[in-house]
Parts: sequence; C-alpha cells; structure tokens
Amino acid sequence: MVYGILRFINFAHGDVFMLGAFAGFYLAPKIATVLPTPSIGAGLVVMGLSMVICAAAGVVIERFAYRPLRRSPKLTMLITAIGVSLFLEYTGQFVFGAAPKSFPALIPVYSLPHLGGLNINSNQIVVLGVTLLLLLALRFIVQKTKIGMAMRALSFNPEAAALMGVNLDAVISFTFALGSALAAAAGILFAVNYPAIDPLMGILPGLKAFVAAVLGGIGNLPGAVLGALIIGSTETFVSGYISSTYRDAIAFAILILILLIKPSGLLGKKEVEKV
Repeated sequence: MVYGILRFINFAHGDVFMLGAFAGFYLAPKIATVLPTPSIGAGLVVMGLSMVICAAAGVVIERFAYRPLRRSPKLTMLITAIGVSLFLEYTGQFVFGAAPKSFPALIPVYSLPHLGGLNINSNQIVVLGVTLLLLLALRFIVQKTKIGMAMRALSFNPEAAALMGVNLDAVISFTFALGSALAAAAGILFAVNYPAIDPLMGILPGLKAFVAAVLGGIGNLPGAVLGALIIGSTETFVSGYISSTYRDAIAFAILILILLIKPSGLLGKKEVEKV
C-alpha cells in the first residue's frame, strides 16, 4: 500500500511488526487481570489494542520521518526508511532489552488429529483464520469505502486526486496507520506460534515480506498475498525435503530469479517511465 501511494519501500515495516509483538507482550498481563487467559477473547483484545498502538506509531513515523522528505529524491526516502528501521531496532534493545523474551500464552492450544504425516495445532488454524479475515477486511476497505477510493485515486494520479478535493496528507497517514495495524496483527500471530520475541525479530520477516511483494508485483495487494503463499510453501518444502539450513536462502534466491525473469512480478504491470 505504501509503495502504491508514495513509490518507496518502507523498510521500517518489519520493525513495526516487532513493536506489535512487544505491545502484546506487555498488554497480556494487564488483560489477564480482566479476562481469563489463555482465551480467544483475551487474544482478540490484546491483538486489537496492539493494532491501535502500532497504527499510532505508523502515523507518527510518517509525520516526522517521511512527510518532510516527500518531495525529496526517492533515494533520500529509502535511506530514511533504513534509518527509521535501525532506530526502532536499537531503541527496542535499549527499552525492552536485547535478550529474547517468552511470549505469554494468549489462546489455548490443542493438538488436532493427524492428516497423513501432517501435524497441525489449533494455533495454526487460528492464525490462518484471522489472516483470512484481515485480508478480507483490507480488501473491503480498499475497494468498497471512500477512503479506499481515495487511496486508489492517490496511487493512480496524486495531482488529479488533490484537484478533486482529496486530502493527500490524511490519506497517506491513514495508509500508514492501516499498514502498521496489520503489521501489529502479524507480530501477535507470529509470537503466538513462535513464542520467543526480541527487538531484532522483525528483520527477516520484513525482508521476506519485501521479497513476497516483489514476487507478486510490488504495489499489488493480491500479488503480495500470492507471493507470500509461494514463498511460504517453497520454504516448507525445502525444509521438509532438503534441509532447514536453506529455508531462508530460498526466499532471496526467488527474489533474484524473479528480478531476472519478470521484474514487474507475477501480477504486476510494466510501467512506462518518461525520461
């Protein structure tokens, strides 16, 4: 979404993912005094509050780090995004501590019957279900609401959108808030399945999200989902049939391959750029 509107990669997105996980870590004990944990209700409340916190963080990042540079060269924006990412990582180490922390149990875990040689637990089903609901909600917002129409108009032609009365600053802030809220939800869902969190946990997922976006067609929401499914499935097969050592490397091998064969991505469109 951010690339579609501002035409730059927000490399701090993975670190907002980390902030979401830590927000859940500190909120869970507070919520446990009101709602029984682990439970679905407590998990949803923690996720919702974490999304609100990270949405606010996304708006602050956009307002003070990116908005002053909006008319600057894209390279300046890119370097700033990397700087924001490093700032969040090392501030996280200072505030939260560098040592990994054990994420509290938010939802009850049950083992499900084996499907062939497949081991599945209830956490994985919950993550899949919540992810699908969030994707549908995102699709609805972008395609069926006025703010979504404004986002699409801004992506297509910012000057024309401004002339038609679209408040560009408000739409861009909303885009960052929405993206950061989804990053927080991803951080909570990740921590539920891999319950060791640390301030650098967002680096690799952030890079893989970038690879998935490029694979599917950067700026294309369905393409990002398709790219993520391909990356995740490929990593799983490589881990199961070859070695888990190569699991992370395969994502970047796919990135190199897609840039060589189809730089616009699987669902992306070629853009003509005037020189």
